[in-house]
Amino acid sequence: MELKELKRTQHFDKVKLHSLESNLYQLSVVIEGKEDYVMDGKGRFMTSHNKLELQSLFKEKQVDAMVLCHQSAYDEMVGQPPSMAGNTLEVPLGNTDLA
Repeated sequence: MELKELKRTQHFDKVKLHSLESNLYQLSVVIEGKEDYVMDGKGRFMTSHNKLELQSLFKEKQVDAMVLCHQSAYDEMVGQPPSMAGNTLEVPLGNTDLA
């Protein structure tokens, strides 16, 4: 999904801020059960070092859930095989009103 399309959309089932590394977040949205990563005007994944900057894109919109997603590399770091079920942790961010 391109940023300009995101700005025209009013309702989101879920907004996901993916924690990629120390203080770097990537944005995806779920609409009618379909997840799309948001792309900027240059065709690159929408990222920011400030999660509030990404959250502010939804200030005037209806968002059913906003979460911070994190995948841990702990299993691989201690010599365990990667989990087949995945290990994504979703932490609710609560109210999207940032005023």
